[in-house]
Amino acid sequence: MAQALVEFLAVQYVERDGVDQRFFAGCFGIFGHGNVAGMGQALHQAGERLRYYQARNEQAMVHTAAGYARMKNRLATFACTSSIGPGATNMVTGAAAATINRLPVLLLPGDVFASRGPDPALQQLEVAAAPEMTVNDCFKPVSRYWDRINRPEQLVVSVLGAMRVLTDPAETGAVTLALPQDVQTQAWDYPAEFFERRVWHIARPVPEPASLARAAELVRGARRPLIVAGGGVIYSEAMTVLKSLAEATGIPVAETQAGKGSLPHGHPCALGAVGVTGTAGAIAIARDADLVIGVGTRWTDFTTASHSGFANPEVRFININVAAPDATKLAGVPLIADARVALEALREVLSGSSVDAHYKAEVETRVREWDAEVERIYHLDHSPLPSQGEIIGAVNDAAAERDVVVCAAGSMPGDLHKLWRARDAKSYHVEYGYSCMGYEIAGGLGAKLAAPDREVFVMVGDGSYLMMAQELVTAIQEHQKLIVVLVQNHGYASIGGLSRSIGSEGFGTRYRYRSPDGRLEGDVLPVDLAANAASLGARVIEAGSVAELRDGLKLAVESDTTTVVHVEADPHVSVPAYGSWWDVAVAEVSESDAIGYARAEYEKAKAKERTFL
Repeated sequence: MAQALVEFLAVQYVERDGVDQRFFAGCFGIFGHGNVAGMGQALHQAGERLRYYQARNEQAMVHTAAGYARMKNRLATFACTSSIGPGATNMVTGAAAATINRLPVLLLPGDVFASRGPDPALQQLEVAAAPEMTVNDCFKPVSRYWDRINRPEQLVVSVLGAMRVLTDPAETGAVTLALPQDVQTQAWDYPAEFFERRVWHIARPVPEPASLARAAELVRGARRPLIVAGGGVIYSEAMTVLKSLAEATGIPVAETQAGKGSLPHGHPCALGAVGVTGTAGAIAIARDADLVIGVGTRWTDFTTASHSGFANPEVRFININVAAPDATKLAGVPLIADARVALEALREVLSGSSVDAHYKAEVETRVREWDAEVERIYHLDHSPLPSQGEIIGAVNDAAAERDVVVCAAGSMPGDLHKLWRARDAKSYHVEYGYSCMGYEIAGGLGAKLAAPDREVFVMVGDGSYLMMAQELVTAIQEHQKLIVVLVQNHGYASIGGLSRSIGSEGFGTRYRYRSPDGRLEGDVLPVDLAANAASLGARVIEAGSVAELRDGLKLAVESDTTTVVHVEADPHVSVPAYGSWWDVAVAEVSESDAIGYARAEYEKAKAKERTFL
């Protein structure tokens, strides 16, 4: 059965717009008794028909697959196989990240014996009232498709269903096929057709005419329309038509985390980031917008500023999305369609329509003012330690137009969303649907495997690095060069700032010795992350200032191996919020005056949160 599965995966292709490509680039795997004799033997036998990649952590290999899928616009991915038990459950976090970000990955965890002969097996979860339940049932809520293959012939129907979901832009995410270890090794006469080259067509659904007409009517009647570009713009390769529509109509464009790069930096309609981590201009324009056109966004709280960012009492929404649940959010007019096709249709029906000159001039002024603000933050000249904004500026200057920045968790994604000057649609790769600590290096490896001709700059704080640094070894093993900018904050800087803002004094967020009074407020821990990176095989450059960082980045770009540039930052110097807000509930009752004050401020801000009907 395992051999049949591997041979089937090796001949799966996808096609969109007449171009076809192989869907599975290979299979990551860590072997144990639950998969070594089945999937392990099958991958060994298959050789280069389905290349095997070795990983160091099961969660990380799923992140790598997701990072690869994102860079490939969801048109290619990896399979990931693990043993039963802890190897399988290690993948659950990666599965959640992939599903939340709508990225296709195929997970093949080993499972207990379907025969239940040696029961209970090593690492088996025993549920007395449900003998069929195993740890792999944990994948059900974080998978878009889930099945357990209890007989070898079940594989045919199940894997075809898995491929349908993996290649469906509206349904894609993690797909899990739990593989009992005895069934993996059982034989069955599979049809020869099962192993023939199969091409899955990726459709571009067109908008329903009546919905398109209704949307066009709303756009024509709007005085202050705004487009919010989400990841769907990039996945559908709609950047050119979005640019054309913005230029023809004068409608400004703001971007979500996944949609950043939809318009290149410097375009007069490009307001940049929107929402909680938005630019000053995008926040101001969103606040007064009377019509918001969401393209390929699922409208998370960070994009809507917890439903406080769109404050115009008359605001209406148009939602262009392949997924019907997303298209109907915020009581919007749904255009359930491929982003590129829908924008082309909208551009055609809006021919001759344009915002007035005053609004266009206001947007262009906001764009120029923000560019000046970014320059200020990039060159803050803070001492003795640089600010995170200055570090981002140095990396942005070192990166070429097509190079990629990768990040995921902490305060850095928010600052990158505001400050990074994306000049190419695939140059910005921040995992913020799940904001999963530990994604950065593994996801960066996936991006590099997908785009070996681009430099990949992984920006990671010490908190995320300590959770999952080991895929540096995988990158080195595979000769995939990463440039890792390791920012030392001596703790969880983002949550530390949030904790202080709600009156909790950064409790539990600093890396300190335990002091004699029992608190974690002693001296800074003597952790040498640079030495750690060197021990994993990376070249390491230590920078004590922004000038040294810029020099180190030049050396890293010139290097032919994975290089870690280590720099310490001042975690207390943050990029302003520019008036945006995020709903983080504060204790209603507390002994602390600081928390009492924070609660009062929270209630004032909470009053701005609204329901869109």
